[in-house]
Amino acid sequence: MNLLCNSLEPRVMDDDMLKLVVREQGPQEEAGQLAKQEGILFKDVLSLKLDFQNILRIDNLWQFESLRKLQLDNNIIERIEGLENLTHLVWLDLSFNNIEAIEGLDALVNLEDLSLFNNRISKIDSLDALVKLQVLSLGNNQIGNMMNIIYLRRFKDLRALSLSGNPVAKAEDYRMFIWAYLPGLVYLDSRRIDDHMEAGAFPGRKQPVFEKELAEIKHQYSLDELKHRENQIQAQLEEEQAQRKELEEYKAAFVEHLNGSFLFDSMYAEDVEGKKLAYLPSVGELLESYKDKFVIICLHIFEYGLKQQKKRKVELDTFSECVHEAIQENQEQGKHRIAKFEEKHLLSLSAIRDESDMTNIEMKIVEHGKDITELYNVLMTQEMQLVEQLEEMINMFERNIVDLVGLFIENVQSLMAQCRDLETHHHEKLLEICINTLEKIVKGELDEDLPDDVRALFVDKDTIVNAVGTSHDIHLLKIDNREDELVTRINSWCTQLVNKVSDATGLADAPMPLVTSRGAVEICPGERILFAVRNGERNKMKDCRIPH
Repeated sequence: MNLLCNSLEPRVMDDDMLKLVVREQGPQEEAGQLAKQEGILFKDVLSLKLDFQNILRIDNLWQFESLRKLQLDNNIIERIEGLENLTHLVWLDLSFNNIEAIEGLDALVNLEDLSLFNNRISKIDSLDALVKLQVLSLGNNQIGNMMNIIYLRRFKDLRALSLSGNPVAKAEDYRMFIWAYLPGLVYLDSRRIDDHMEAGAFPGRKQPVFEKELAEIKHQYSLDELKHRENQIQAQLEEEQAQRKELEEYKAAFVEHLNGSFLFDSMYAEDVEGKKLAYLPSVGELLESYKDKFVIICLHIFEYGLKQQKKRKVELDTFSECVHEAIQENQEQGKHRIAKFEEKHLLSLSAIRDESDMTNIEMKIVEHGKDITELYNVLMTQEMQLVEQLEEMINMFERNIVDLVGLFIENVQSLMAQCRDLETHHHEKLLEICINTLEKIVKGELDEDLPDDVRALFVDKDTIVNAVGTSHDIHLLKIDNREDELVTRINSWCTQLVNKVSDATGLADAPMPLVTSRGAVEICPGERILFAVRNGERNKMKDCRIPH
């Protein structure tokens, strides 16, 4: 930080400062004077220079949403903050400040050039969001650990790095280490890598060895280990990403966590009595058989749900395609009729446009009024036919979607009923085993040793019956909740979808929302064109209205 800043009072980044800076840095000459009179909107500013302002804290930049270049060097800034709205920023200079930690940069996903030269930074981190980073200046800081270099391997576009003036730069192996671990780097500390060669490094080689190649050879073993770990991490990340994507697909089909024993396991997760009763003789085999049958039903629900999701997607895609084709056909018909009209009346329309006498204009319009009125009526009729056609498509689509959802719910409820039947059968068998066990305990005929907490359930018949009943109730509640969740979600999805499509019945006045296969609502590009063409049709005819 310079001495000038030390001699001044800290300043605040308020509106007055920003307006003054914007005016001073705005365009000059006549355009600049006009802009100064009318005022320059912060949201339109692309570059902002705030160096040597003795700024203590970054603030009030939220309005500069289009900013691409920001210069905040030579101030007394202590923290990186207040940059959340600057998502278009490409170049940022925070050099010669009092910053101790890298932070507050998560929103700067487009940043390519970052300078933090001459601060108090001791660790390179918190740059993960800067996926486009190409130039990083961290010279004259307090970075002492060579492992900070390895963190920078994730930035595949990084081409220039400055670390001179840091303790790490004094290490004997500094340059070799960086060249080896950052092979994509072109410039290090303002010097191009591979400008120098070691001709005598390997006497047996006829060709000289470049610095980068020499560094890779020296650190080959460590690099191989690191690459192996990185590949493992990358594979794990890809697997997790695939699992997340898969889960989203299952959620879209409303059958997530039904492709295994998830529901069954959740039934016993909170079932204290059920876990205790599993210690009883024969209950283990009974549980295993119950679980196998239960999971098979869950898999049936899962597979059926995926198939139904594909059918719903086909229905949505078909609807979208039909709407697009109807609009496109209507457009072509309208363009064809307008083209024929223009071909027939081209000279007359040109004469009307060139005529300056209103009396003559009105006379000529009257002469062609019949054809103009006919064209207008044809186009309006054509538009109403499209509206009716689309309304019919919407009604058919709504019926088909509602029928698909209704069938899905009906079959899922039937399969869930089978799960409840299995649970009831298991409950009866478990209760029978428990009563037999109680009788053996009373008679002293039970050969197996039971844990004390399990034996405590067999003090009398009511206690064991209540324990088995509580377990049964928990299981039924889990099944009911999962069924209710599925039915509620798909009904909600269907209702929202139908409502959004139904809202499109005002087709004559506004573009129609088009439902995508993901259940979201978009505007069909063809419709924008259609209404633009219709506006164009009306504009062409606006100067040719028949006088009343």
